[in-house]
Amino acid sequence: MFPVRYLRVFLLFLRLSLAAEMEYRLNFLLGLLSSALTLLGALFGLVLLYQGGYRPGGWAWEEALLVLAAFTLLQGLGSTLLAPNLNKIVEHVQQGTLDFVLLKPLDSQFWLSLRVFSPWGLGDFLLGLGLLFYAGMRLGLGPWDYLAFAGYWVLGALMLYSLWFLLATTSIWFVKIYNATEVLRGLLEAGRFPVGAYPALYRVFFTFVVPVAFLTTVPAEAALGRGEVSLLALGLASLLFLLARGFFRVALRSYTSASS
Repeated sequence: MFPVRYLRVFLLFLRLSLAAEMEYRLNFLLGLLSSALTLLGALFGLVLLYQGGYRPGGWAWEEALLVLAAFTLLQGLGSTLLAPNLNKIVEHVQQGTLDFVLLKPLDSQFWLSLRVFSPWGLGDFLLGLGLLFYAGMRLGLGPWDYLAFAGYWVLGALMLYSLWFLLATTSIWFVKIYNATEVLRGLLEAGRFPVGAYPALYRVFFTFVVPVAFLTTVPAEAALGRGEVSLLALGLASLLFLLARGFFRVALRSYTSASS
């Protein structure tokens, strides 16, 4: 019954958010236009990279599109759930409204992570899926290949959420951490391209320091049937999530409520 209760609460959050946001339906079209322009810019960058028959890291053009599709889908996740919720943790700490969150009969991390849903990022999801199926059609991918892509993408999404939540949690000590989250988003821009396209030192950094490779390149490799990194990806995603959850609990011990 415990998971069912939280599912019902999430669906309630979703319904309330959609009801509020649908008063500004033009924003969806503007968001879709913005997403399309961003994707066109990324495609233009790939075109320049592949000029003259160059294959960075041995990746063909259609294979690189799979990486860009994973990146675009993660952008959709960031716009619909991560940014609207996790960026507000700073405001909760500044304004003292975190007190009310902690008093609710719900898991605080659950509430802080899923309270708001912004449909204006759905354009990235639609464009990302379109790019995924176009590249998959060109590469002759089958249902199991798409399933492998989806599984590794979910693990990458969990890693991204955990890293973002870790940074947001530091606002309990360092209130103004907007720049830190922007640095993280800037580093994730490297995920537009296959990690093999970067020099060796950068590949190490984007694999073991900021796991950009696991966010975008690994799902594409899984769909293409390359590499055996399932346990590593699962272990890293689990470790980061547990670290984020444990770090949040430790941080709350240092939190001074607005009423104290």
